[in-house]
Amino acid sequence: MTNYEILILAFALSLDALIVSFSYGLTINKDRYKNSIILALSFGFFQFVMPIIGWYLSSFVYSILEIFSKWIVFTIFIVLAIKFVKGAVSKEEFKITCLTLKCLLFLAIATSIDALGAGVSLKFVKIEILKPSIIIGLITFIDSLVGFLVANIFKQISSKYIEITGALLLFYLAIMAIIK
Repeated sequence: MTNYEILILAFALSLDALIVSFSYGLTINKDRYKNSIILALSFGFFQFVMPIIGWYLSSFVYSILEIFSKWIVFTIFIVLAIKFVKGAVSKEEFKITCLTLKCLLFLAIATSIDALGAGVSLKFVKIEILKPSIIIGLITFIDSLVGFLVANIFKQISSKYIEITGALLLFYLAIMAIIK
């Protein structure tokens, strides 16, 4: 696998994290830079670790998780999307409070399950795992950070539309998790 192919893999694996970060960036107003770094670090770290786990535990772990992975990811994204929709139809100002350690863990796992499978695949094609994992983690960190911060440009739009857009993006990720 060439460096170019590793970059393509890294970018593809980072897209879920980018979309979730963008959705959060649309709605989080408090401590934006701090929260953008926390979210990006969480996603980047798990995208770095999951291929290593997949590589070392190979087909045993992936074959067990693969059965449930689509439904785990689907459920997490649907719950988050519903939260966005509730905020859009509520008369109160919508605020995501889901940046707790538990929520970050769920989000990071949901967006990095594919990276676990990539680690298994890299083992099967006899690629050493450290370099691809570092690249995957860094690309995901950068994409997540950019996604969160770029969302600020769209803040001029009515918050209801932003929340619905965030919900639609999360629904899209949920559907893609099922049909992949």
